Amino acid sequence: FEMECRVLSIQSHVVRGYVGNKSASFPLQVLGFEVDSINSVQFSNHTGYAHWKGQVLTAEELNVLYDGIKLNNVHHYDYVLTGYTRDTSFLETVVDIVQELKRMNPKLVYVCDPVMGDQGSMYVPENILPVYRDKVVAVCLVGYIGLHLFHLMVLMIMLMVSLLFQVMDLLHQMGPDTVVLTSTDLPSPRGDQFLVALGSQKIVRPDGTKSTQKIRMDMPKVDAVFVGTGDLFAAMLLAWTHLHPNDLKAACEKTISVMHHVIKRTMTYANEMAGQGKRPNPAQLELRMVQSKKDIEDPAIVVEATVL
Repeated sequence: FEMECRVLSIQSHVVRGYVGNKSASFPLQVLGFEVDSINSVQFSNHTGYAHWKGQVLTAEELNVLYDGIKLNNVHHYDYVLTGYTRDTSFLETVVDIVQELKRMNPKLVYVCDPVMGDQGSMYVPENILPVYRDKVVAVCLVGYIGLHLFHLMVLMIMLMVSLLFQVMDLLHQMGPDTVVLTSTDLPSPRGDQFLVALGSQKIVRPDGTKSTQKIRMDMPKVDAVFVGTGDLFAAMLLAWTHLHPNDLKAACEKTISVMHHVIKRTMTYANEMAGQGKRPNPAQLELRMVQSKKDIEDPAIVVEATVL
């Protein structure tokens, strides 16, 4: 970059493996970003293992850390990145921090991945939903919000597949200029072995005129459960939209391609470690992040987006 680009990443941390900040920091640093991490939780490993232990950061402790940064006058950021949060007061404190940072840098972009549930079930308290709907989406002005279809259904209460892009337009009106919808159950024209992702980006041309780019991506399914891939996706979308600010198609193609290479390498390694005919365990399925450094830096495009 011509000038230093700095990210404040407020996410979970694990000692072993790649989730939250562990999943986001390394690939962002590989692409030239400075990353300042606040760990919302500190766990021994992700909760998909049989055992895990650790600590959870409170809203008050978050404020203490942020105050320390402020006292040294080093709270100048280009991006804020957040992921899984289950505490209402903690999330409200994050919103307050983002608003203050935006007053210092009006061009700051807030990248939010509101991790709330999957496969029809919630794994955050229901009282956190209004905070996302009423406060987080609004503060995403000049920002990005990434959603699984389940998250979007929760936020919008009722959703018809045929109205997905209208709902994304509504989210644009509420704040974010970029919305990406991942892991939908939409049928892919390439068959049932592909997942469909949708993206929408508001663009302001140099002459002041506005347009919206809408894309669809068909991604090959992988028969395994990975942890930390959503955090990696959000971090890579932050990076590639920074490098391709008015081309969501290119940014998503590179983001999905990084995901593909990391997951493919992880799956190959996990199967080798597990042995023929055996399903890999959580430790074997930890993302092969360091081994994917070259693919993170310069991903070979494996999926082309369709402009709608």
